[in-house]
Amino acid sequence: MPTIHVAHSPDSDDAFMFWALAAGRIDTGDREYVHELADIETLNRRALDAELEVTAVSVHAYAHLSDTYAILPHGASMGDREYGPRLVARSPKPDDVRAAIAGMRIAVPGELTTAFLVLRMIQPDFKPVVVPFDQIEDVVARGEFDAGLLIHEGQLTYQERGLELWLDEGAWWFEETGGLPLPLGCNVVRRDLGKELIHSVSRDLRASITFGLANRDEALAYAMQFSRGLDDAKADTFVGMYVNDLTVDYGERGRRALSELLDRAAESGLIPSRVPISFVEDGFGTTG
Repeated sequence: MPTIHVAHSPDSDDAFMFWALAAGRIDTGDREYVHELADIETLNRRALDAELEVTAVSVHAYAHLSDTYAILPHGASMGDREYGPRLVARSPKPDDVRAAIAGMRIAVPGELTTAFLVLRMIQPDFKPVVVPFDQIEDVVARGEFDAGLLIHEGQLTYQERGLELWLDEGAWWFEETGGLPLPLGCNVVRRDLGKELIHSVSRDLRASITFGLANRDEALAYAMQFSRGLDDAKADTFVGMYVNDLTVDYGERGRRALSELLDRAAESGLIPSRVPISFVEDGFGTTG
């Protein structure tokens, strides 16, 4: 019986996706899944060491992982409809955000996160300091940093801390690309598992996501334990922001967005080179 370690972030949208798999609600045959939870920057770093068979990673991190991992076509976290990580500060939004953040000391959730990559696309000249993602609102509210870059549920709660929105990366990307979603995270599988097992893992993950969407109330009830204080309505909103049709499958639009982001990052010198994007497909073919 193959044992497969599956890792994801301890937030409500990832929990929603993996609920059916974790709860034994889908048939996985002889495959046993062991679930591990850690913040996304920790998972990015562990993936660099190829520790996990299946893991969520930032799209930014995948630029350094493509030799070891292939992208599963299910489980993407994409900011569609202009959703994305948010830059917040205590002071009101300036007229020229890009100019204002030049030289600022900004709390970021990790230098391999896609949120960090996109902020550098907008303005490369700032001073990042890595802070655990669930502490960024607090340190900015206390005045320890000029601004903070929020991922996960903080995107919906910053106003409760008296913080002001300076920039929504999803809205910036949407305008910049003429309507593409912002690809933030993806699920990847280690290539050395072999074609047959990789194909089975891909089917299991897709089944978990579609089962959760078909049984939304149950999946949300499970996800609430990872919502870090969101009420039911906000947790539902947050899950809806990042679990959608593009989560079930990237489709042509999602794949184009992924290629566009990594191509622009390479052209800007923010990643070492252009990234060969390969997706697990039926029969374990690859594309991209």
